[in-house]
Order: sequence, then C-alpha cells, then structure tokens
Amino acid sequence: MSASSSKIPYLLLALAAIALDQVTKLAVLATFQDFERVNVIPSFFDLTLVYNPGAAFSFLADQGGWQKYFFLGLAAVISLYLWRSIVRNDFARWGKIGAAMIIGGAIGNVIDRLAYGHVVDFLLFYWQDWYYPAFNVADSFICVGAVLLVLDGLTNKKKEPEKAV
Repeated sequence: MSASSSKIPYLLLALAAIALDQVTKLAVLATFQDFERVNVIPSFFDLTLVYNPGAAFSFLADQGGWQKYFFLGLAAVISLYLWRSIVRNDFARWGKIGAAMIIGGAIGNVIDRLAYGHVVDFLLFYWQDWYYPAFNVADSFICVGAVLLVLDGLTNKKKEPEKAV
C-alpha cells in the first residue's frame, strides 16, 4: 500500500462522520419544531431541537456574532493541523483515527455555522433535575476522537534523541 493510499481510511472516516452528523441534523430539522422534546428513555434521554451559536457548553454563545468566525477559523486551523499530522505519521493508528474523528466532527459543525449561523444540537441526557447540555453527532465524534488522541499520546510516545554526554 502506498503512503498516500494508507491515508484513505482516515479521510473516509472523517467523511463518514460529516455525513452521519449532517444526515441526523437534517432529520431532526425536518421533524422537530424549535425546542420541541420527545422522550426516548424515561428520566434519561430525549431528542430535542436547540441551537448553539457558541462552542461546547454554549461557551461564548452570547457574544453577538463574532464568535461564529472565530470558531470557523479555529476549526479550519485544527483540522488542517490534524490532517497534516496524519499525513506525516505523527500519530499511531488510534491517534490517526482520533484525529480523523475530530476533523469530521469539526467540519460537521462548521457546515452548520455556515448554513444556519449556529450549531444544531438534539441529543439531551439528564437525570432528575440535572441536564447535560444538548449536543450532536459531530460533538460525539470530537469527544471520542480527543480521548483517542490523548490515549495515543500516553501510549505511543516517540523516543527522544539521546543527548551526548
């Protein structure tokens, strides 16, 4: 397998993440009214339709619009860096999988910001009076990908060159 063809599975994973994210968001947008909730698992999980102009946990959501461009640029820089790291073999296999997942999730949310001006969220987990902020499939890919990158970093440290004494 050539060096460039060995990167195809990671590109396909990123594209699959984007597709799954966008298909689920389009289904929710076509089915739900704004802020509508449908219980799936009693006292634990609902589907809902909410919007997030910020980042995770609505970080910077109330900043008047500039954050959209900030998050677009940040996603582009991170995605390019991670793709470059995949191409340069900076990660072991699980790290490359994690990087591809982050790229796919980031681009999925970028598509939302460009198309709607905010991110579409619809997965809502809760217990009694505690609610985890609603999120989407792209966010899930980003989180799992980040865990894989951390694990890769902990388990596959590159050897430092020995110093001359």
